[in-house]
Order: sequence, then structure tokens, then C-alpha cells
Amino acid sequence: MHTTAVQGALPRSGPGTPEVVAATLRDEVLDGVLLPGARLREEHLCERFGVGRHSVRAALRLLVAAGLVVHERNRGASVRQLSRARIDESFDFRIALELGSLRLALARGADLTPVEQAVRELEALPEHTPWRQLTKSHGHIHHEIVRAAGNDRLLRAYRSCEDELQLLFAVIRPDFSAQRLACLHRRLMDGLRLGGEVALHALEDDLERSGRAAVLHALARSEGTAAPAAGRVAR
Repeated sequence: MHTTAVQGALPRSGPGTPEVVAATLRDEVLDGVLLPGARLREEHLCERFGVGRHSVRAALRLLVAAGLVVHERNRGASVRQLSRARIDESFDFRIALELGSLRLALARGADLTPVEQAVRELEALPEHTPWRQLTKSHGHIHHEIVRAAGNDRLLRAYRSCEDELQLLFAVIRPDFSAQRLACLHRRLMDGLRLGGEVALHALEDDLERSGRAAVLHALARSEGTAAPAAGRVAR
């Protein structure tokens, strides 16, 4: 899995800079405006942003480093495509990292109030909230679970792939609303409060059913083979 990320705090140091171009394109990818496989043609980007090829290429390199874009020789840049193998790799990483972090947090009696606050923030979002903001709020919940472990290396590992994880959720946009995400994570929080194996099972269930299964179902639907996976998506 890719481990070098640009993150959401791309410095917007001035109009036309590579950072501004990268930040704008990043927002469009995570909002689902630019879909997996979409080509990013240098000529078009130069014209759109009023910048030269050097700035466009520097912006694309930032997005490649974040795991959002791939650059292939003789083909140019495009939004990273999803595959079953990549989805499984990403969720295997999340499960290992988040469950391990939660075990450490429970063992040290960590205060999970920041997780509860992140859930409340998600619950407060209106239904018309932009998708990127919704998935950022969702990601904040899981970020706080990892933070609760009190291990900076684990937190850095999670931060390194947050953009790439948000990209996965861009494909499930038709299946989730703010209310549905909030309900699922209130259920997760209820399990976390109980502690022990109940908490670990609640997190694993969230990652497997609301996460992996939902993304795989969306991928299958886009390929015209969604029916077999449909029953696996959490409701």
C-alpha cells in the first residue's frame, strides 16, 4: 500500500502554484467529480489553471505521492483505478492498524471522548453536506480511534494513507447519505463504549461490512456484476 501522502492540508500558497492546482484536483477526486480512471491531460490542465507544464507536472507528482493519481509512461496521468486486489489490500491495512490501535487504547484505558465527539460532529452534518466533507468527518472518527492508542508511529502510518482511503469512499457515494453514515457510526460508538471484545467486534464489523463490502459492491455495480455482492453491504 502507498505510504507517502500529500494530505488534505496542501498549502495554497498562491494562484497558479502546483500546490493550488493539486489541492483543487484532490478536492474533485475526493468529491467524486473526477472518477477513477479519468484522464488528466496536461494541455487541458494548463489551459484550465492558466499555468505552464512545469506547474501541472509538479501538481500531478503531488497527487501521485498521495496515492490519488497514477502516471504511466506514454499514457499520462489518470485518477487511480480501483480493483478488488487494491480494495482488499487497503482494508487489510486498515483492519490491522485500527484493530491493533483499539487493542492498545483499551489496554491503556484510553479516553474515547474524542471519538465520541467526532461521531457527534458527523451526526450534526446536514443531508446536503458535500461528499468530501462527509467522508472527511467519517475519516476523523477512525483517525481518533488510532490516536487513542497513544502511539505516534501508528498515527503517522494512518495519516500517510488518509487521502487514498477517502478515494475508496468516493465510489460508494450513491449508497450512503449523511444520516446513514451517522447511524452506522453511532452503532460503532455504542460498541466501543462497552469495551473488550465487544468493542473490537464492533470496529471490525464496521470496517468489513460498512467499508470493504460497500466498496466492493460499488465496484461490482460499476462493472455490471453487483448482484452477488449486494447482500454484504451493511444496512
